[in-house]
Parts: sequence; structure tokens; C-alpha cells
Amino acid sequence: MIIFFYTLNILLLIAGLAVSIRIKKGGRNISIALFRYLIGLPVLAGEYIYLAYSFTPQAAQLVLFSEVVFSLVWICLARHLQRIADTGTGSPYNHCVFIEIPLALAAAYFIASKEIYLSGAAIIYEHYTPEYFATLLKLIAALYVSWQLEQFWRRLRSPQRWEFKSLVVGGLFISGAFLWSSSYQLTYLTFATNNFLLLASLLLTGWLLVLYGVFRHKLLNREIFISRKVIYAFVIPSILTVYMLGFGLVSILTNLFDLELSYVLKWIFLVLGSVSVGAFCLSEKLRRKIHFFISTHFYIDKYEYRNEWLALSLELQGALTERGIISALRHVLSESLYTTEIFVWSGDPSKGYRLVDAPDSAYLADATYSISAKNTLVYFILAHSYFHVHDTNPDPAWEHVYNQKKAFLEKLNLSLVTPISVGGHLIGLIGLGPEYTGGEYSYDDFDLLTVLGSQTASAIMAVRTAEELAHSREEQAWNRLSAFVLHDIKNASTMLSLVKENAPGHIQEPEFQEDMLEVIDDALRRMGRVEKRLLTLKDEIVPQCQRIELNKFLENCCHSLESKLPAVNIELSTREEVPVQTDPDLLFSIVENLLLNAFEAKEETTTVHIKTGKENNTGKGFIIITDNGPGIAENLLPDILFEPFKTNKKGGSGIGLWQAKKIMSGMKGSISAENSPQGGAQFTLKLPLS
Repeated sequence: MIIFFYTLNILLLIAGLAVSIRIKKGGRNISIALFRYLIGLPVLAGEYIYLAYSFTPQAAQLVLFSEVVFSLVWICLARHLQRIADTGTGSPYNHCVFIEIPLALAAAYFIASKEIYLSGAAIIYEHYTPEYFATLLKLIAALYVSWQLEQFWRRLRSPQRWEFKSLVVGGLFISGAFLWSSSYQLTYLTFATNNFLLLASLLLTGWLLVLYGVFRHKLLNREIFISRKVIYAFVIPSILTVYMLGFGLVSILTNLFDLELSYVLKWIFLVLGSVSVGAFCLSEKLRRKIHFFISTHFYIDKYEYRNEWLALSLELQGALTERGIISALRHVLSESLYTTEIFVWSGDPSKGYRLVDAPDSAYLADATYSISAKNTLVYFILAHSYFHVHDTNPDPAWEHVYNQKKAFLEKLNLSLVTPISVGGHLIGLIGLGPEYTGGEYSYDDFDLLTVLGSQTASAIMAVRTAEELAHSREEQAWNRLSAFVLHDIKNASTMLSLVKENAPGHIQEPEFQEDMLEVIDDALRRMGRVEKRLLTLKDEIVPQCQRIELNKFLENCCHSLESKLPAVNIELSTREEVPVQTDPDLLFSIVENLLLNAFEAKEETTTVHIKTGKENNTGKGFIIITDNGPGIAENLLPDILFEPFKTNKKGGSGIGLWQAKKIMSGMKGSISAENSPQGGAQFTLKLPLS
């Protein structure tokens, strides 16, 4: 019996540690703490009764050790009750259990290292001995728990008080019993067997009150009885318990009948037990078979769908590609299902479905395992949501499909095929081999695969949409780059065309020849810029700003453009020096583009008035360019004409003004447009003063 009670105490400690490591949820932790309390209390009461009728030093050491263990478990529960009163959910993580085991082991060592004195039918205590400190810990635990229960009761709202009333009353009753016993022991340094019987009866009375409150108000209804994680956490301790109880039972029988267990049989028993526990710990397949047995024999549902869904959600957080999503799905399926044969096809209804994941890479290289979009298996999946090779009641209307596809699926050793689909869109297929447990796939498996398949399909569609959007942006960038290139070529071509038109009448003039060479040189520079942009593949222009005097710069621009645009009459109006910070080459291209637009809009003698000045309050210099053309269409004002490909000009690309706006923005300036009172177009350029 002593071995049995020691085993129960050790299991209480191990169970608390194992469950707290695996479960981080507060609601489950409070259930575990309450469950350990309900188990530990009758165990301690039973030990008191055992000590009263078997009054030996070994039994007394057992009781002292159990008091230490129960005190630690009790304190842990009190901390959880405090969290419930504060937040209503309990502690999200139980740190108490990491202190319990070291303290319990230390207590066991010190209790076992010193002999306990027994006198008649009473235990004799001494000051500052292990039993003295064990009793002191019991007193501290009783005081702490009483205080926490009082605080817990005060913080509860009225509806909650009715639920926890029996728990609190029973807890205070037990605290009172421990306060009496520990104070008596510390005061008189003795405790008789009759006192142990009285204490056991008091503890059992309080335990019944607590038990009534727990089951009457379902205080343990916090997933403790439905959580497989809790059950799995108790598997190894339970195996150890059975093994140790069996070993103890054999020892008791041999002693009872005065038999002697041979040395060889003892070690064979120990080795076989150790090997069995080691096999369970190391064999994944064996553990999964035990999980399968528990899930199918003790639960209504085969899976905890919420946990599997959350597991896939966590896996998908780091999956940014379709391949990553498929790998996440496979990982969750391999952890959840009882098979190692998992195949995944991916594709779409237009191109068919390609095998992208399989247990052996040789399958992936074989194109015969691809499934076309018009395959009858696809139509069957869309109509029935799954294909089960061993279906006992197949649809007679699809009997030919069963006969056709069984051979294909059995070639891959598959028993079940389910879709990866969402909203009627079939993204892929999941194929599963037979369960290694010997079980058959059922509606639980179909439901789980439906949930995971739908979640996976949503993630794949999101990735595909993102890839299509990225591809669309790449095409847009290429189109944008092409538009810029065409715009630069168009301006150069316009200048060369004007030179060609004027060449027959002025080719012999030295001044015309000089202007012609300048136009050709400018066209070559434009071609160089186009080549550079094509090489760098950048659609952003980085200005090289410097200080220039705006009026002098515009005079040079007008002089250069008058020879290129003889049909344009440029009038420059300046009053004061305007020093600005800008890129002269880019500013020249903008002015040139605006004058070309004015010329092409009127197609006859065009007058352009250019005015400069300063805005001291904004720190900007400005250029106002006004022409005598037909003006700007009202539907393009004030900002639409600066958007790409927006133009009403015949043969226009809609790029020039957009490019001008981007360049001005890059030079920390701005450009705006309106119609002048006289009817022509008016553009205002603003640049930072230097």
C-alpha cells in the first residue's frame, strides 16, 4: 500500500507538469488544478486512515510526504481561483508546477533521511526537523488558501457565488481542519492516531461538499473531459502506474506466501517494463495507435476539429507560396490522420491537376498520375465531395466510375480522395492511403478533410491572386516604360520632322545648318536616355538638382526652341532674378513638352507667353506658360490630364504631362493646369527657391 500511495502522489506531480507544458489555456489549467485537488484530497485522507491502522515509521514518512504534495497542489489551485476572480478565465500558464516537483523531491529526501519518532499511538515532533517544517508548510498553505478563498468569494458576482458556494464552503471547511491539525502538532509536538482518524473524516466531509459543488454546477466543464491532450498526457503516467502496481503486487504475493522471487526474474521484470515504456516513448506509430484507440472508443468524434483547424491556421501563417501551403497541409494531415500515404494534386479546372506532393518523389516525375480537368474522377468529386474506394453503398449512377478509377487509385494504394475546394472552385485533390491502424475512413474523416481542404483552397486562391496581381503589375510597369520610351521617341521624331520640312528652303543657310546639327544632337541625346532607361528597367527618374537662375535658363531654352519651332512665337516676361534649385535637363524637357503641346494643339502660328516670379511666403519660384490655343477640355481639369494615358489630343500618348508631374514632384516642385481667361491653356510650374 505504501508503494501504491507513493505512486499516486508522484502521478499527481507528473500529471500537473505534463499537462501544463502542453496546455497553455487558462480554462483547462483551472480544470486540471481542480481535478488534482479532488484526487489528492481523498488520497491524503486514505493515508491518514492507513497510518491509524498501520502505525509504522514508513507510513508516517508517507503521510508527511503526502502532506507536502497536497499543500503544493492546494496552493496552485488557490492561485488559479484568484485569477478566475480577476479575469474570469484562470491563469493562462501554470508556473506553480515547476516549483512543485523540486520542493516535493527535496521534502522526500529530508523526510527519508531522518527517522520519525513514534511513541505509543502518537507521532512525536521535534523543533526544526523535516516533519516540523512539513507541518509548518501545511499551516502556511491552509492560511494562504483561506485568504484566497475569502478574496475569491468577495470578487465573485452574485450569479457566480451560487455556482461556487459549495466549493468555497468545502474549501474553508478543509482549511479549518488543516489549521486545527497543524496548529495542534506545532503546539504540542505530537499527534495521535485518533486525531488522524478525526482529520481524515473532516477532510472527506469537506471533499464531499467540494465534489457536490463541482458536479452540481459543472465546474469541471472546461474541456477537461473532452480534451484528448489531457488524456494523452496521462497515458505514460498510467502505464508507469500499472507497471509499478503490478511489480508491487508480485512482491506482496511473494512475501505473503513466503516465496522468493529469483534474481533473474526480478531483472527480467524490470527490463521488460523498461523496454515497454521505451518502445512507447520512441515509437510514433505505437503512440498513434493508442491515440486512435482512445479517439474511437472514448469519444463521439474521431477528431477535435477546432484543434486541427487552428493547427493548419498556424502553419499557413508562414506559407507565402503555393508549395508552402501544400507542405503545411501535408504536415497537419500527417499529424492528424492515421496514415502515411498522403498525395496532393494541385491545378485548376482549365489545365487539370498535377501531382505536387507524394510520399515518394518518383510519383511526382510520372506524368501518368496527373488528372485532367475532364477526368470522370473530377466530375464524381464535384458531385459527391469524396471518392471512397471501399464504399459499401456506391451510387449506382456512377458505378462505371468506380470500376474505372479503382484501378488508378489502387495503383497508388489510395483508399480515399477528397477535394481541395472553396465556393465551388476545385483547386486540387487529396488522396489518402489506408489507415495503418486497420480502421476504415468514416464521416469524421470526410468532415475533417472538408474543413482543411476548404481552408487550404482559400489560402491557395489568395496566393494565386497575389501572383496574378504581381504579374499584372509587372506588365503594367513594362507598358508604362514602353509609353515613356515612345513619348521620348515621339518628341525627337517631331523635331526631326520639322527640320526635314524646313530643309529644302534653308539647307544652304549656315544658321539653319547649325540648328539642324543641334536638333540631331538633341535627338541622339534622347535616344541615349531611352537606351539607358531600357538597360536599367527603372520607371523612376532621379533628378540631379543644382542652383540655376530661372530667367537666364528660360532665355537659353527659348533661343534653342525658337529655331526648332519656328512656327511658335515665344514671349518671355521677367522682372527680377529667380534663383531656384532644380535639374536643368529635366526642366528643359518639361518646358519643351509644354511648347510642343501648344504647337500641336493649334497647328498654325502659336503664341506662347512665359512669365516668371517668386512667392516669398512659400519659398517657391514659379513659371507660368500660357498659349493662345483652344484650351484644355473641362473633363480633364484640374488633375485628370496628369494621369497616365489621359489625353484628348489626336495621336497623343497621355504620358508627357504625367511624366512632367512625376519629374516636378521629384524636384520638390509642382505643376498645375487651367484655362486662361483668354481661352488658351495655362500651366504653372513651381520650384523651390535656392
